[in-house]
Amino acid sequence: MTKQISLFFFLILLFFSLIFSSTGSPALAWQSETPTASTGMFITVITDEPQINIRMGPSSTVYPVVGTLLTGSVVPALGRSPGGDWIQIEFPGAPGGVGWVYSPLVQVSPGILRVVEPPPTPIPPATATIDPTLAAQFTIIPTTTRMPTFTPAPARTLPAYTHAPTLNSSAPAPMAVIIIALATIGILVFLVSLLPRKF
Repeated sequence: MTKQISLFFFLILLFFSLIFSSTGSPALAWQSETPTASTGMFITVITDEPQINIRMGPSSTVYPVVGTLLTGSVVPALGRSPGGDWIQIEFPGAPGGVGWVYSPLVQVSPGILRVVEPPPTPIPPATATIDPTLAAQFTIIPTTTRMPTFTPAPARTLPAYTHAPTLNSSAPAPMAVIIIALATIGILVFLVSLLPRKF
């Protein structure tokens, strides 16, 4: 019974390993302790960063990243770029099994690396183009219409007085006089109420 269970688990592990290995995604990091390149030379990653990029070709602007190498990794070296700024390494996760690393970030073992021509640059993605017929629908052509003219408002006439109004002597007392009189009476009543009563 235990043999059947272990065989079952083995088949499940084999099935999942086949599924995940057939996805075709490149390896993110690869580290080899025993270099096996035909040149017999190898590189060691010596940067202070935790990892470095492996590119498809010798340029950080033209070629895409195909993987990374951890600091301290040792991998086989295959060649160098014509200027010597990049080192070609053995990297199974890249197309053709080779990748490129920036030479100041690695230390090359003693020896002479052959000069390797860079691979062709990848085809850039197609740029979006605008359909001229569609663009013509949104082209606005200014018309030669006459601008509106300013029409001033009609002038207002102010009323004219023929004589100044006269004050009427029989008019009632102004309101301020009434208010002051009432306030004075109120104060007198208040003062009277404060007097002691002798009854």
